[in-house]
Amino acid sequence: MGKFIITKRTNGQFQFNLEASNGRAILASEGYTTKASCIKGIESVKNNAPTDTRYDRKTAKNGSHYFNLKAGNGEIIGTSQMYSTADGRENGIESVKENAPDALVTDETI
Repeated sequence: MGKFIITKRTNGQFQFNLEASNGRAILASEGYTTKASCIKGIESVKNNAPTDTRYDRKTAKNGSHYFNLKAGNGEIIGTSQMYSTADGRENGIESVKENAPDALVTDETI
């Protein structure tokens, strides 16, 4: 089972990472000014992760593949790591779909 880990950036903002059951980060959030907003972001990931149309598949200028997970309003709620192949990116999407909905939340800011 995956887990969301809430941390605090050096600029004081909160962020979360979704880790797969093997401990690898598969999705990272933007920075949030409050912990409550960060927690709402996690809930949005949990709700949107199962829906394939919420994934925006991208290719970086260097040819690496990644994806953004978007909420229903089109706002980006998480960005993946970079993958060397499109198949790797698809595996990452499947991992988010599988891990996010039931992932536990660990708050490392307390």
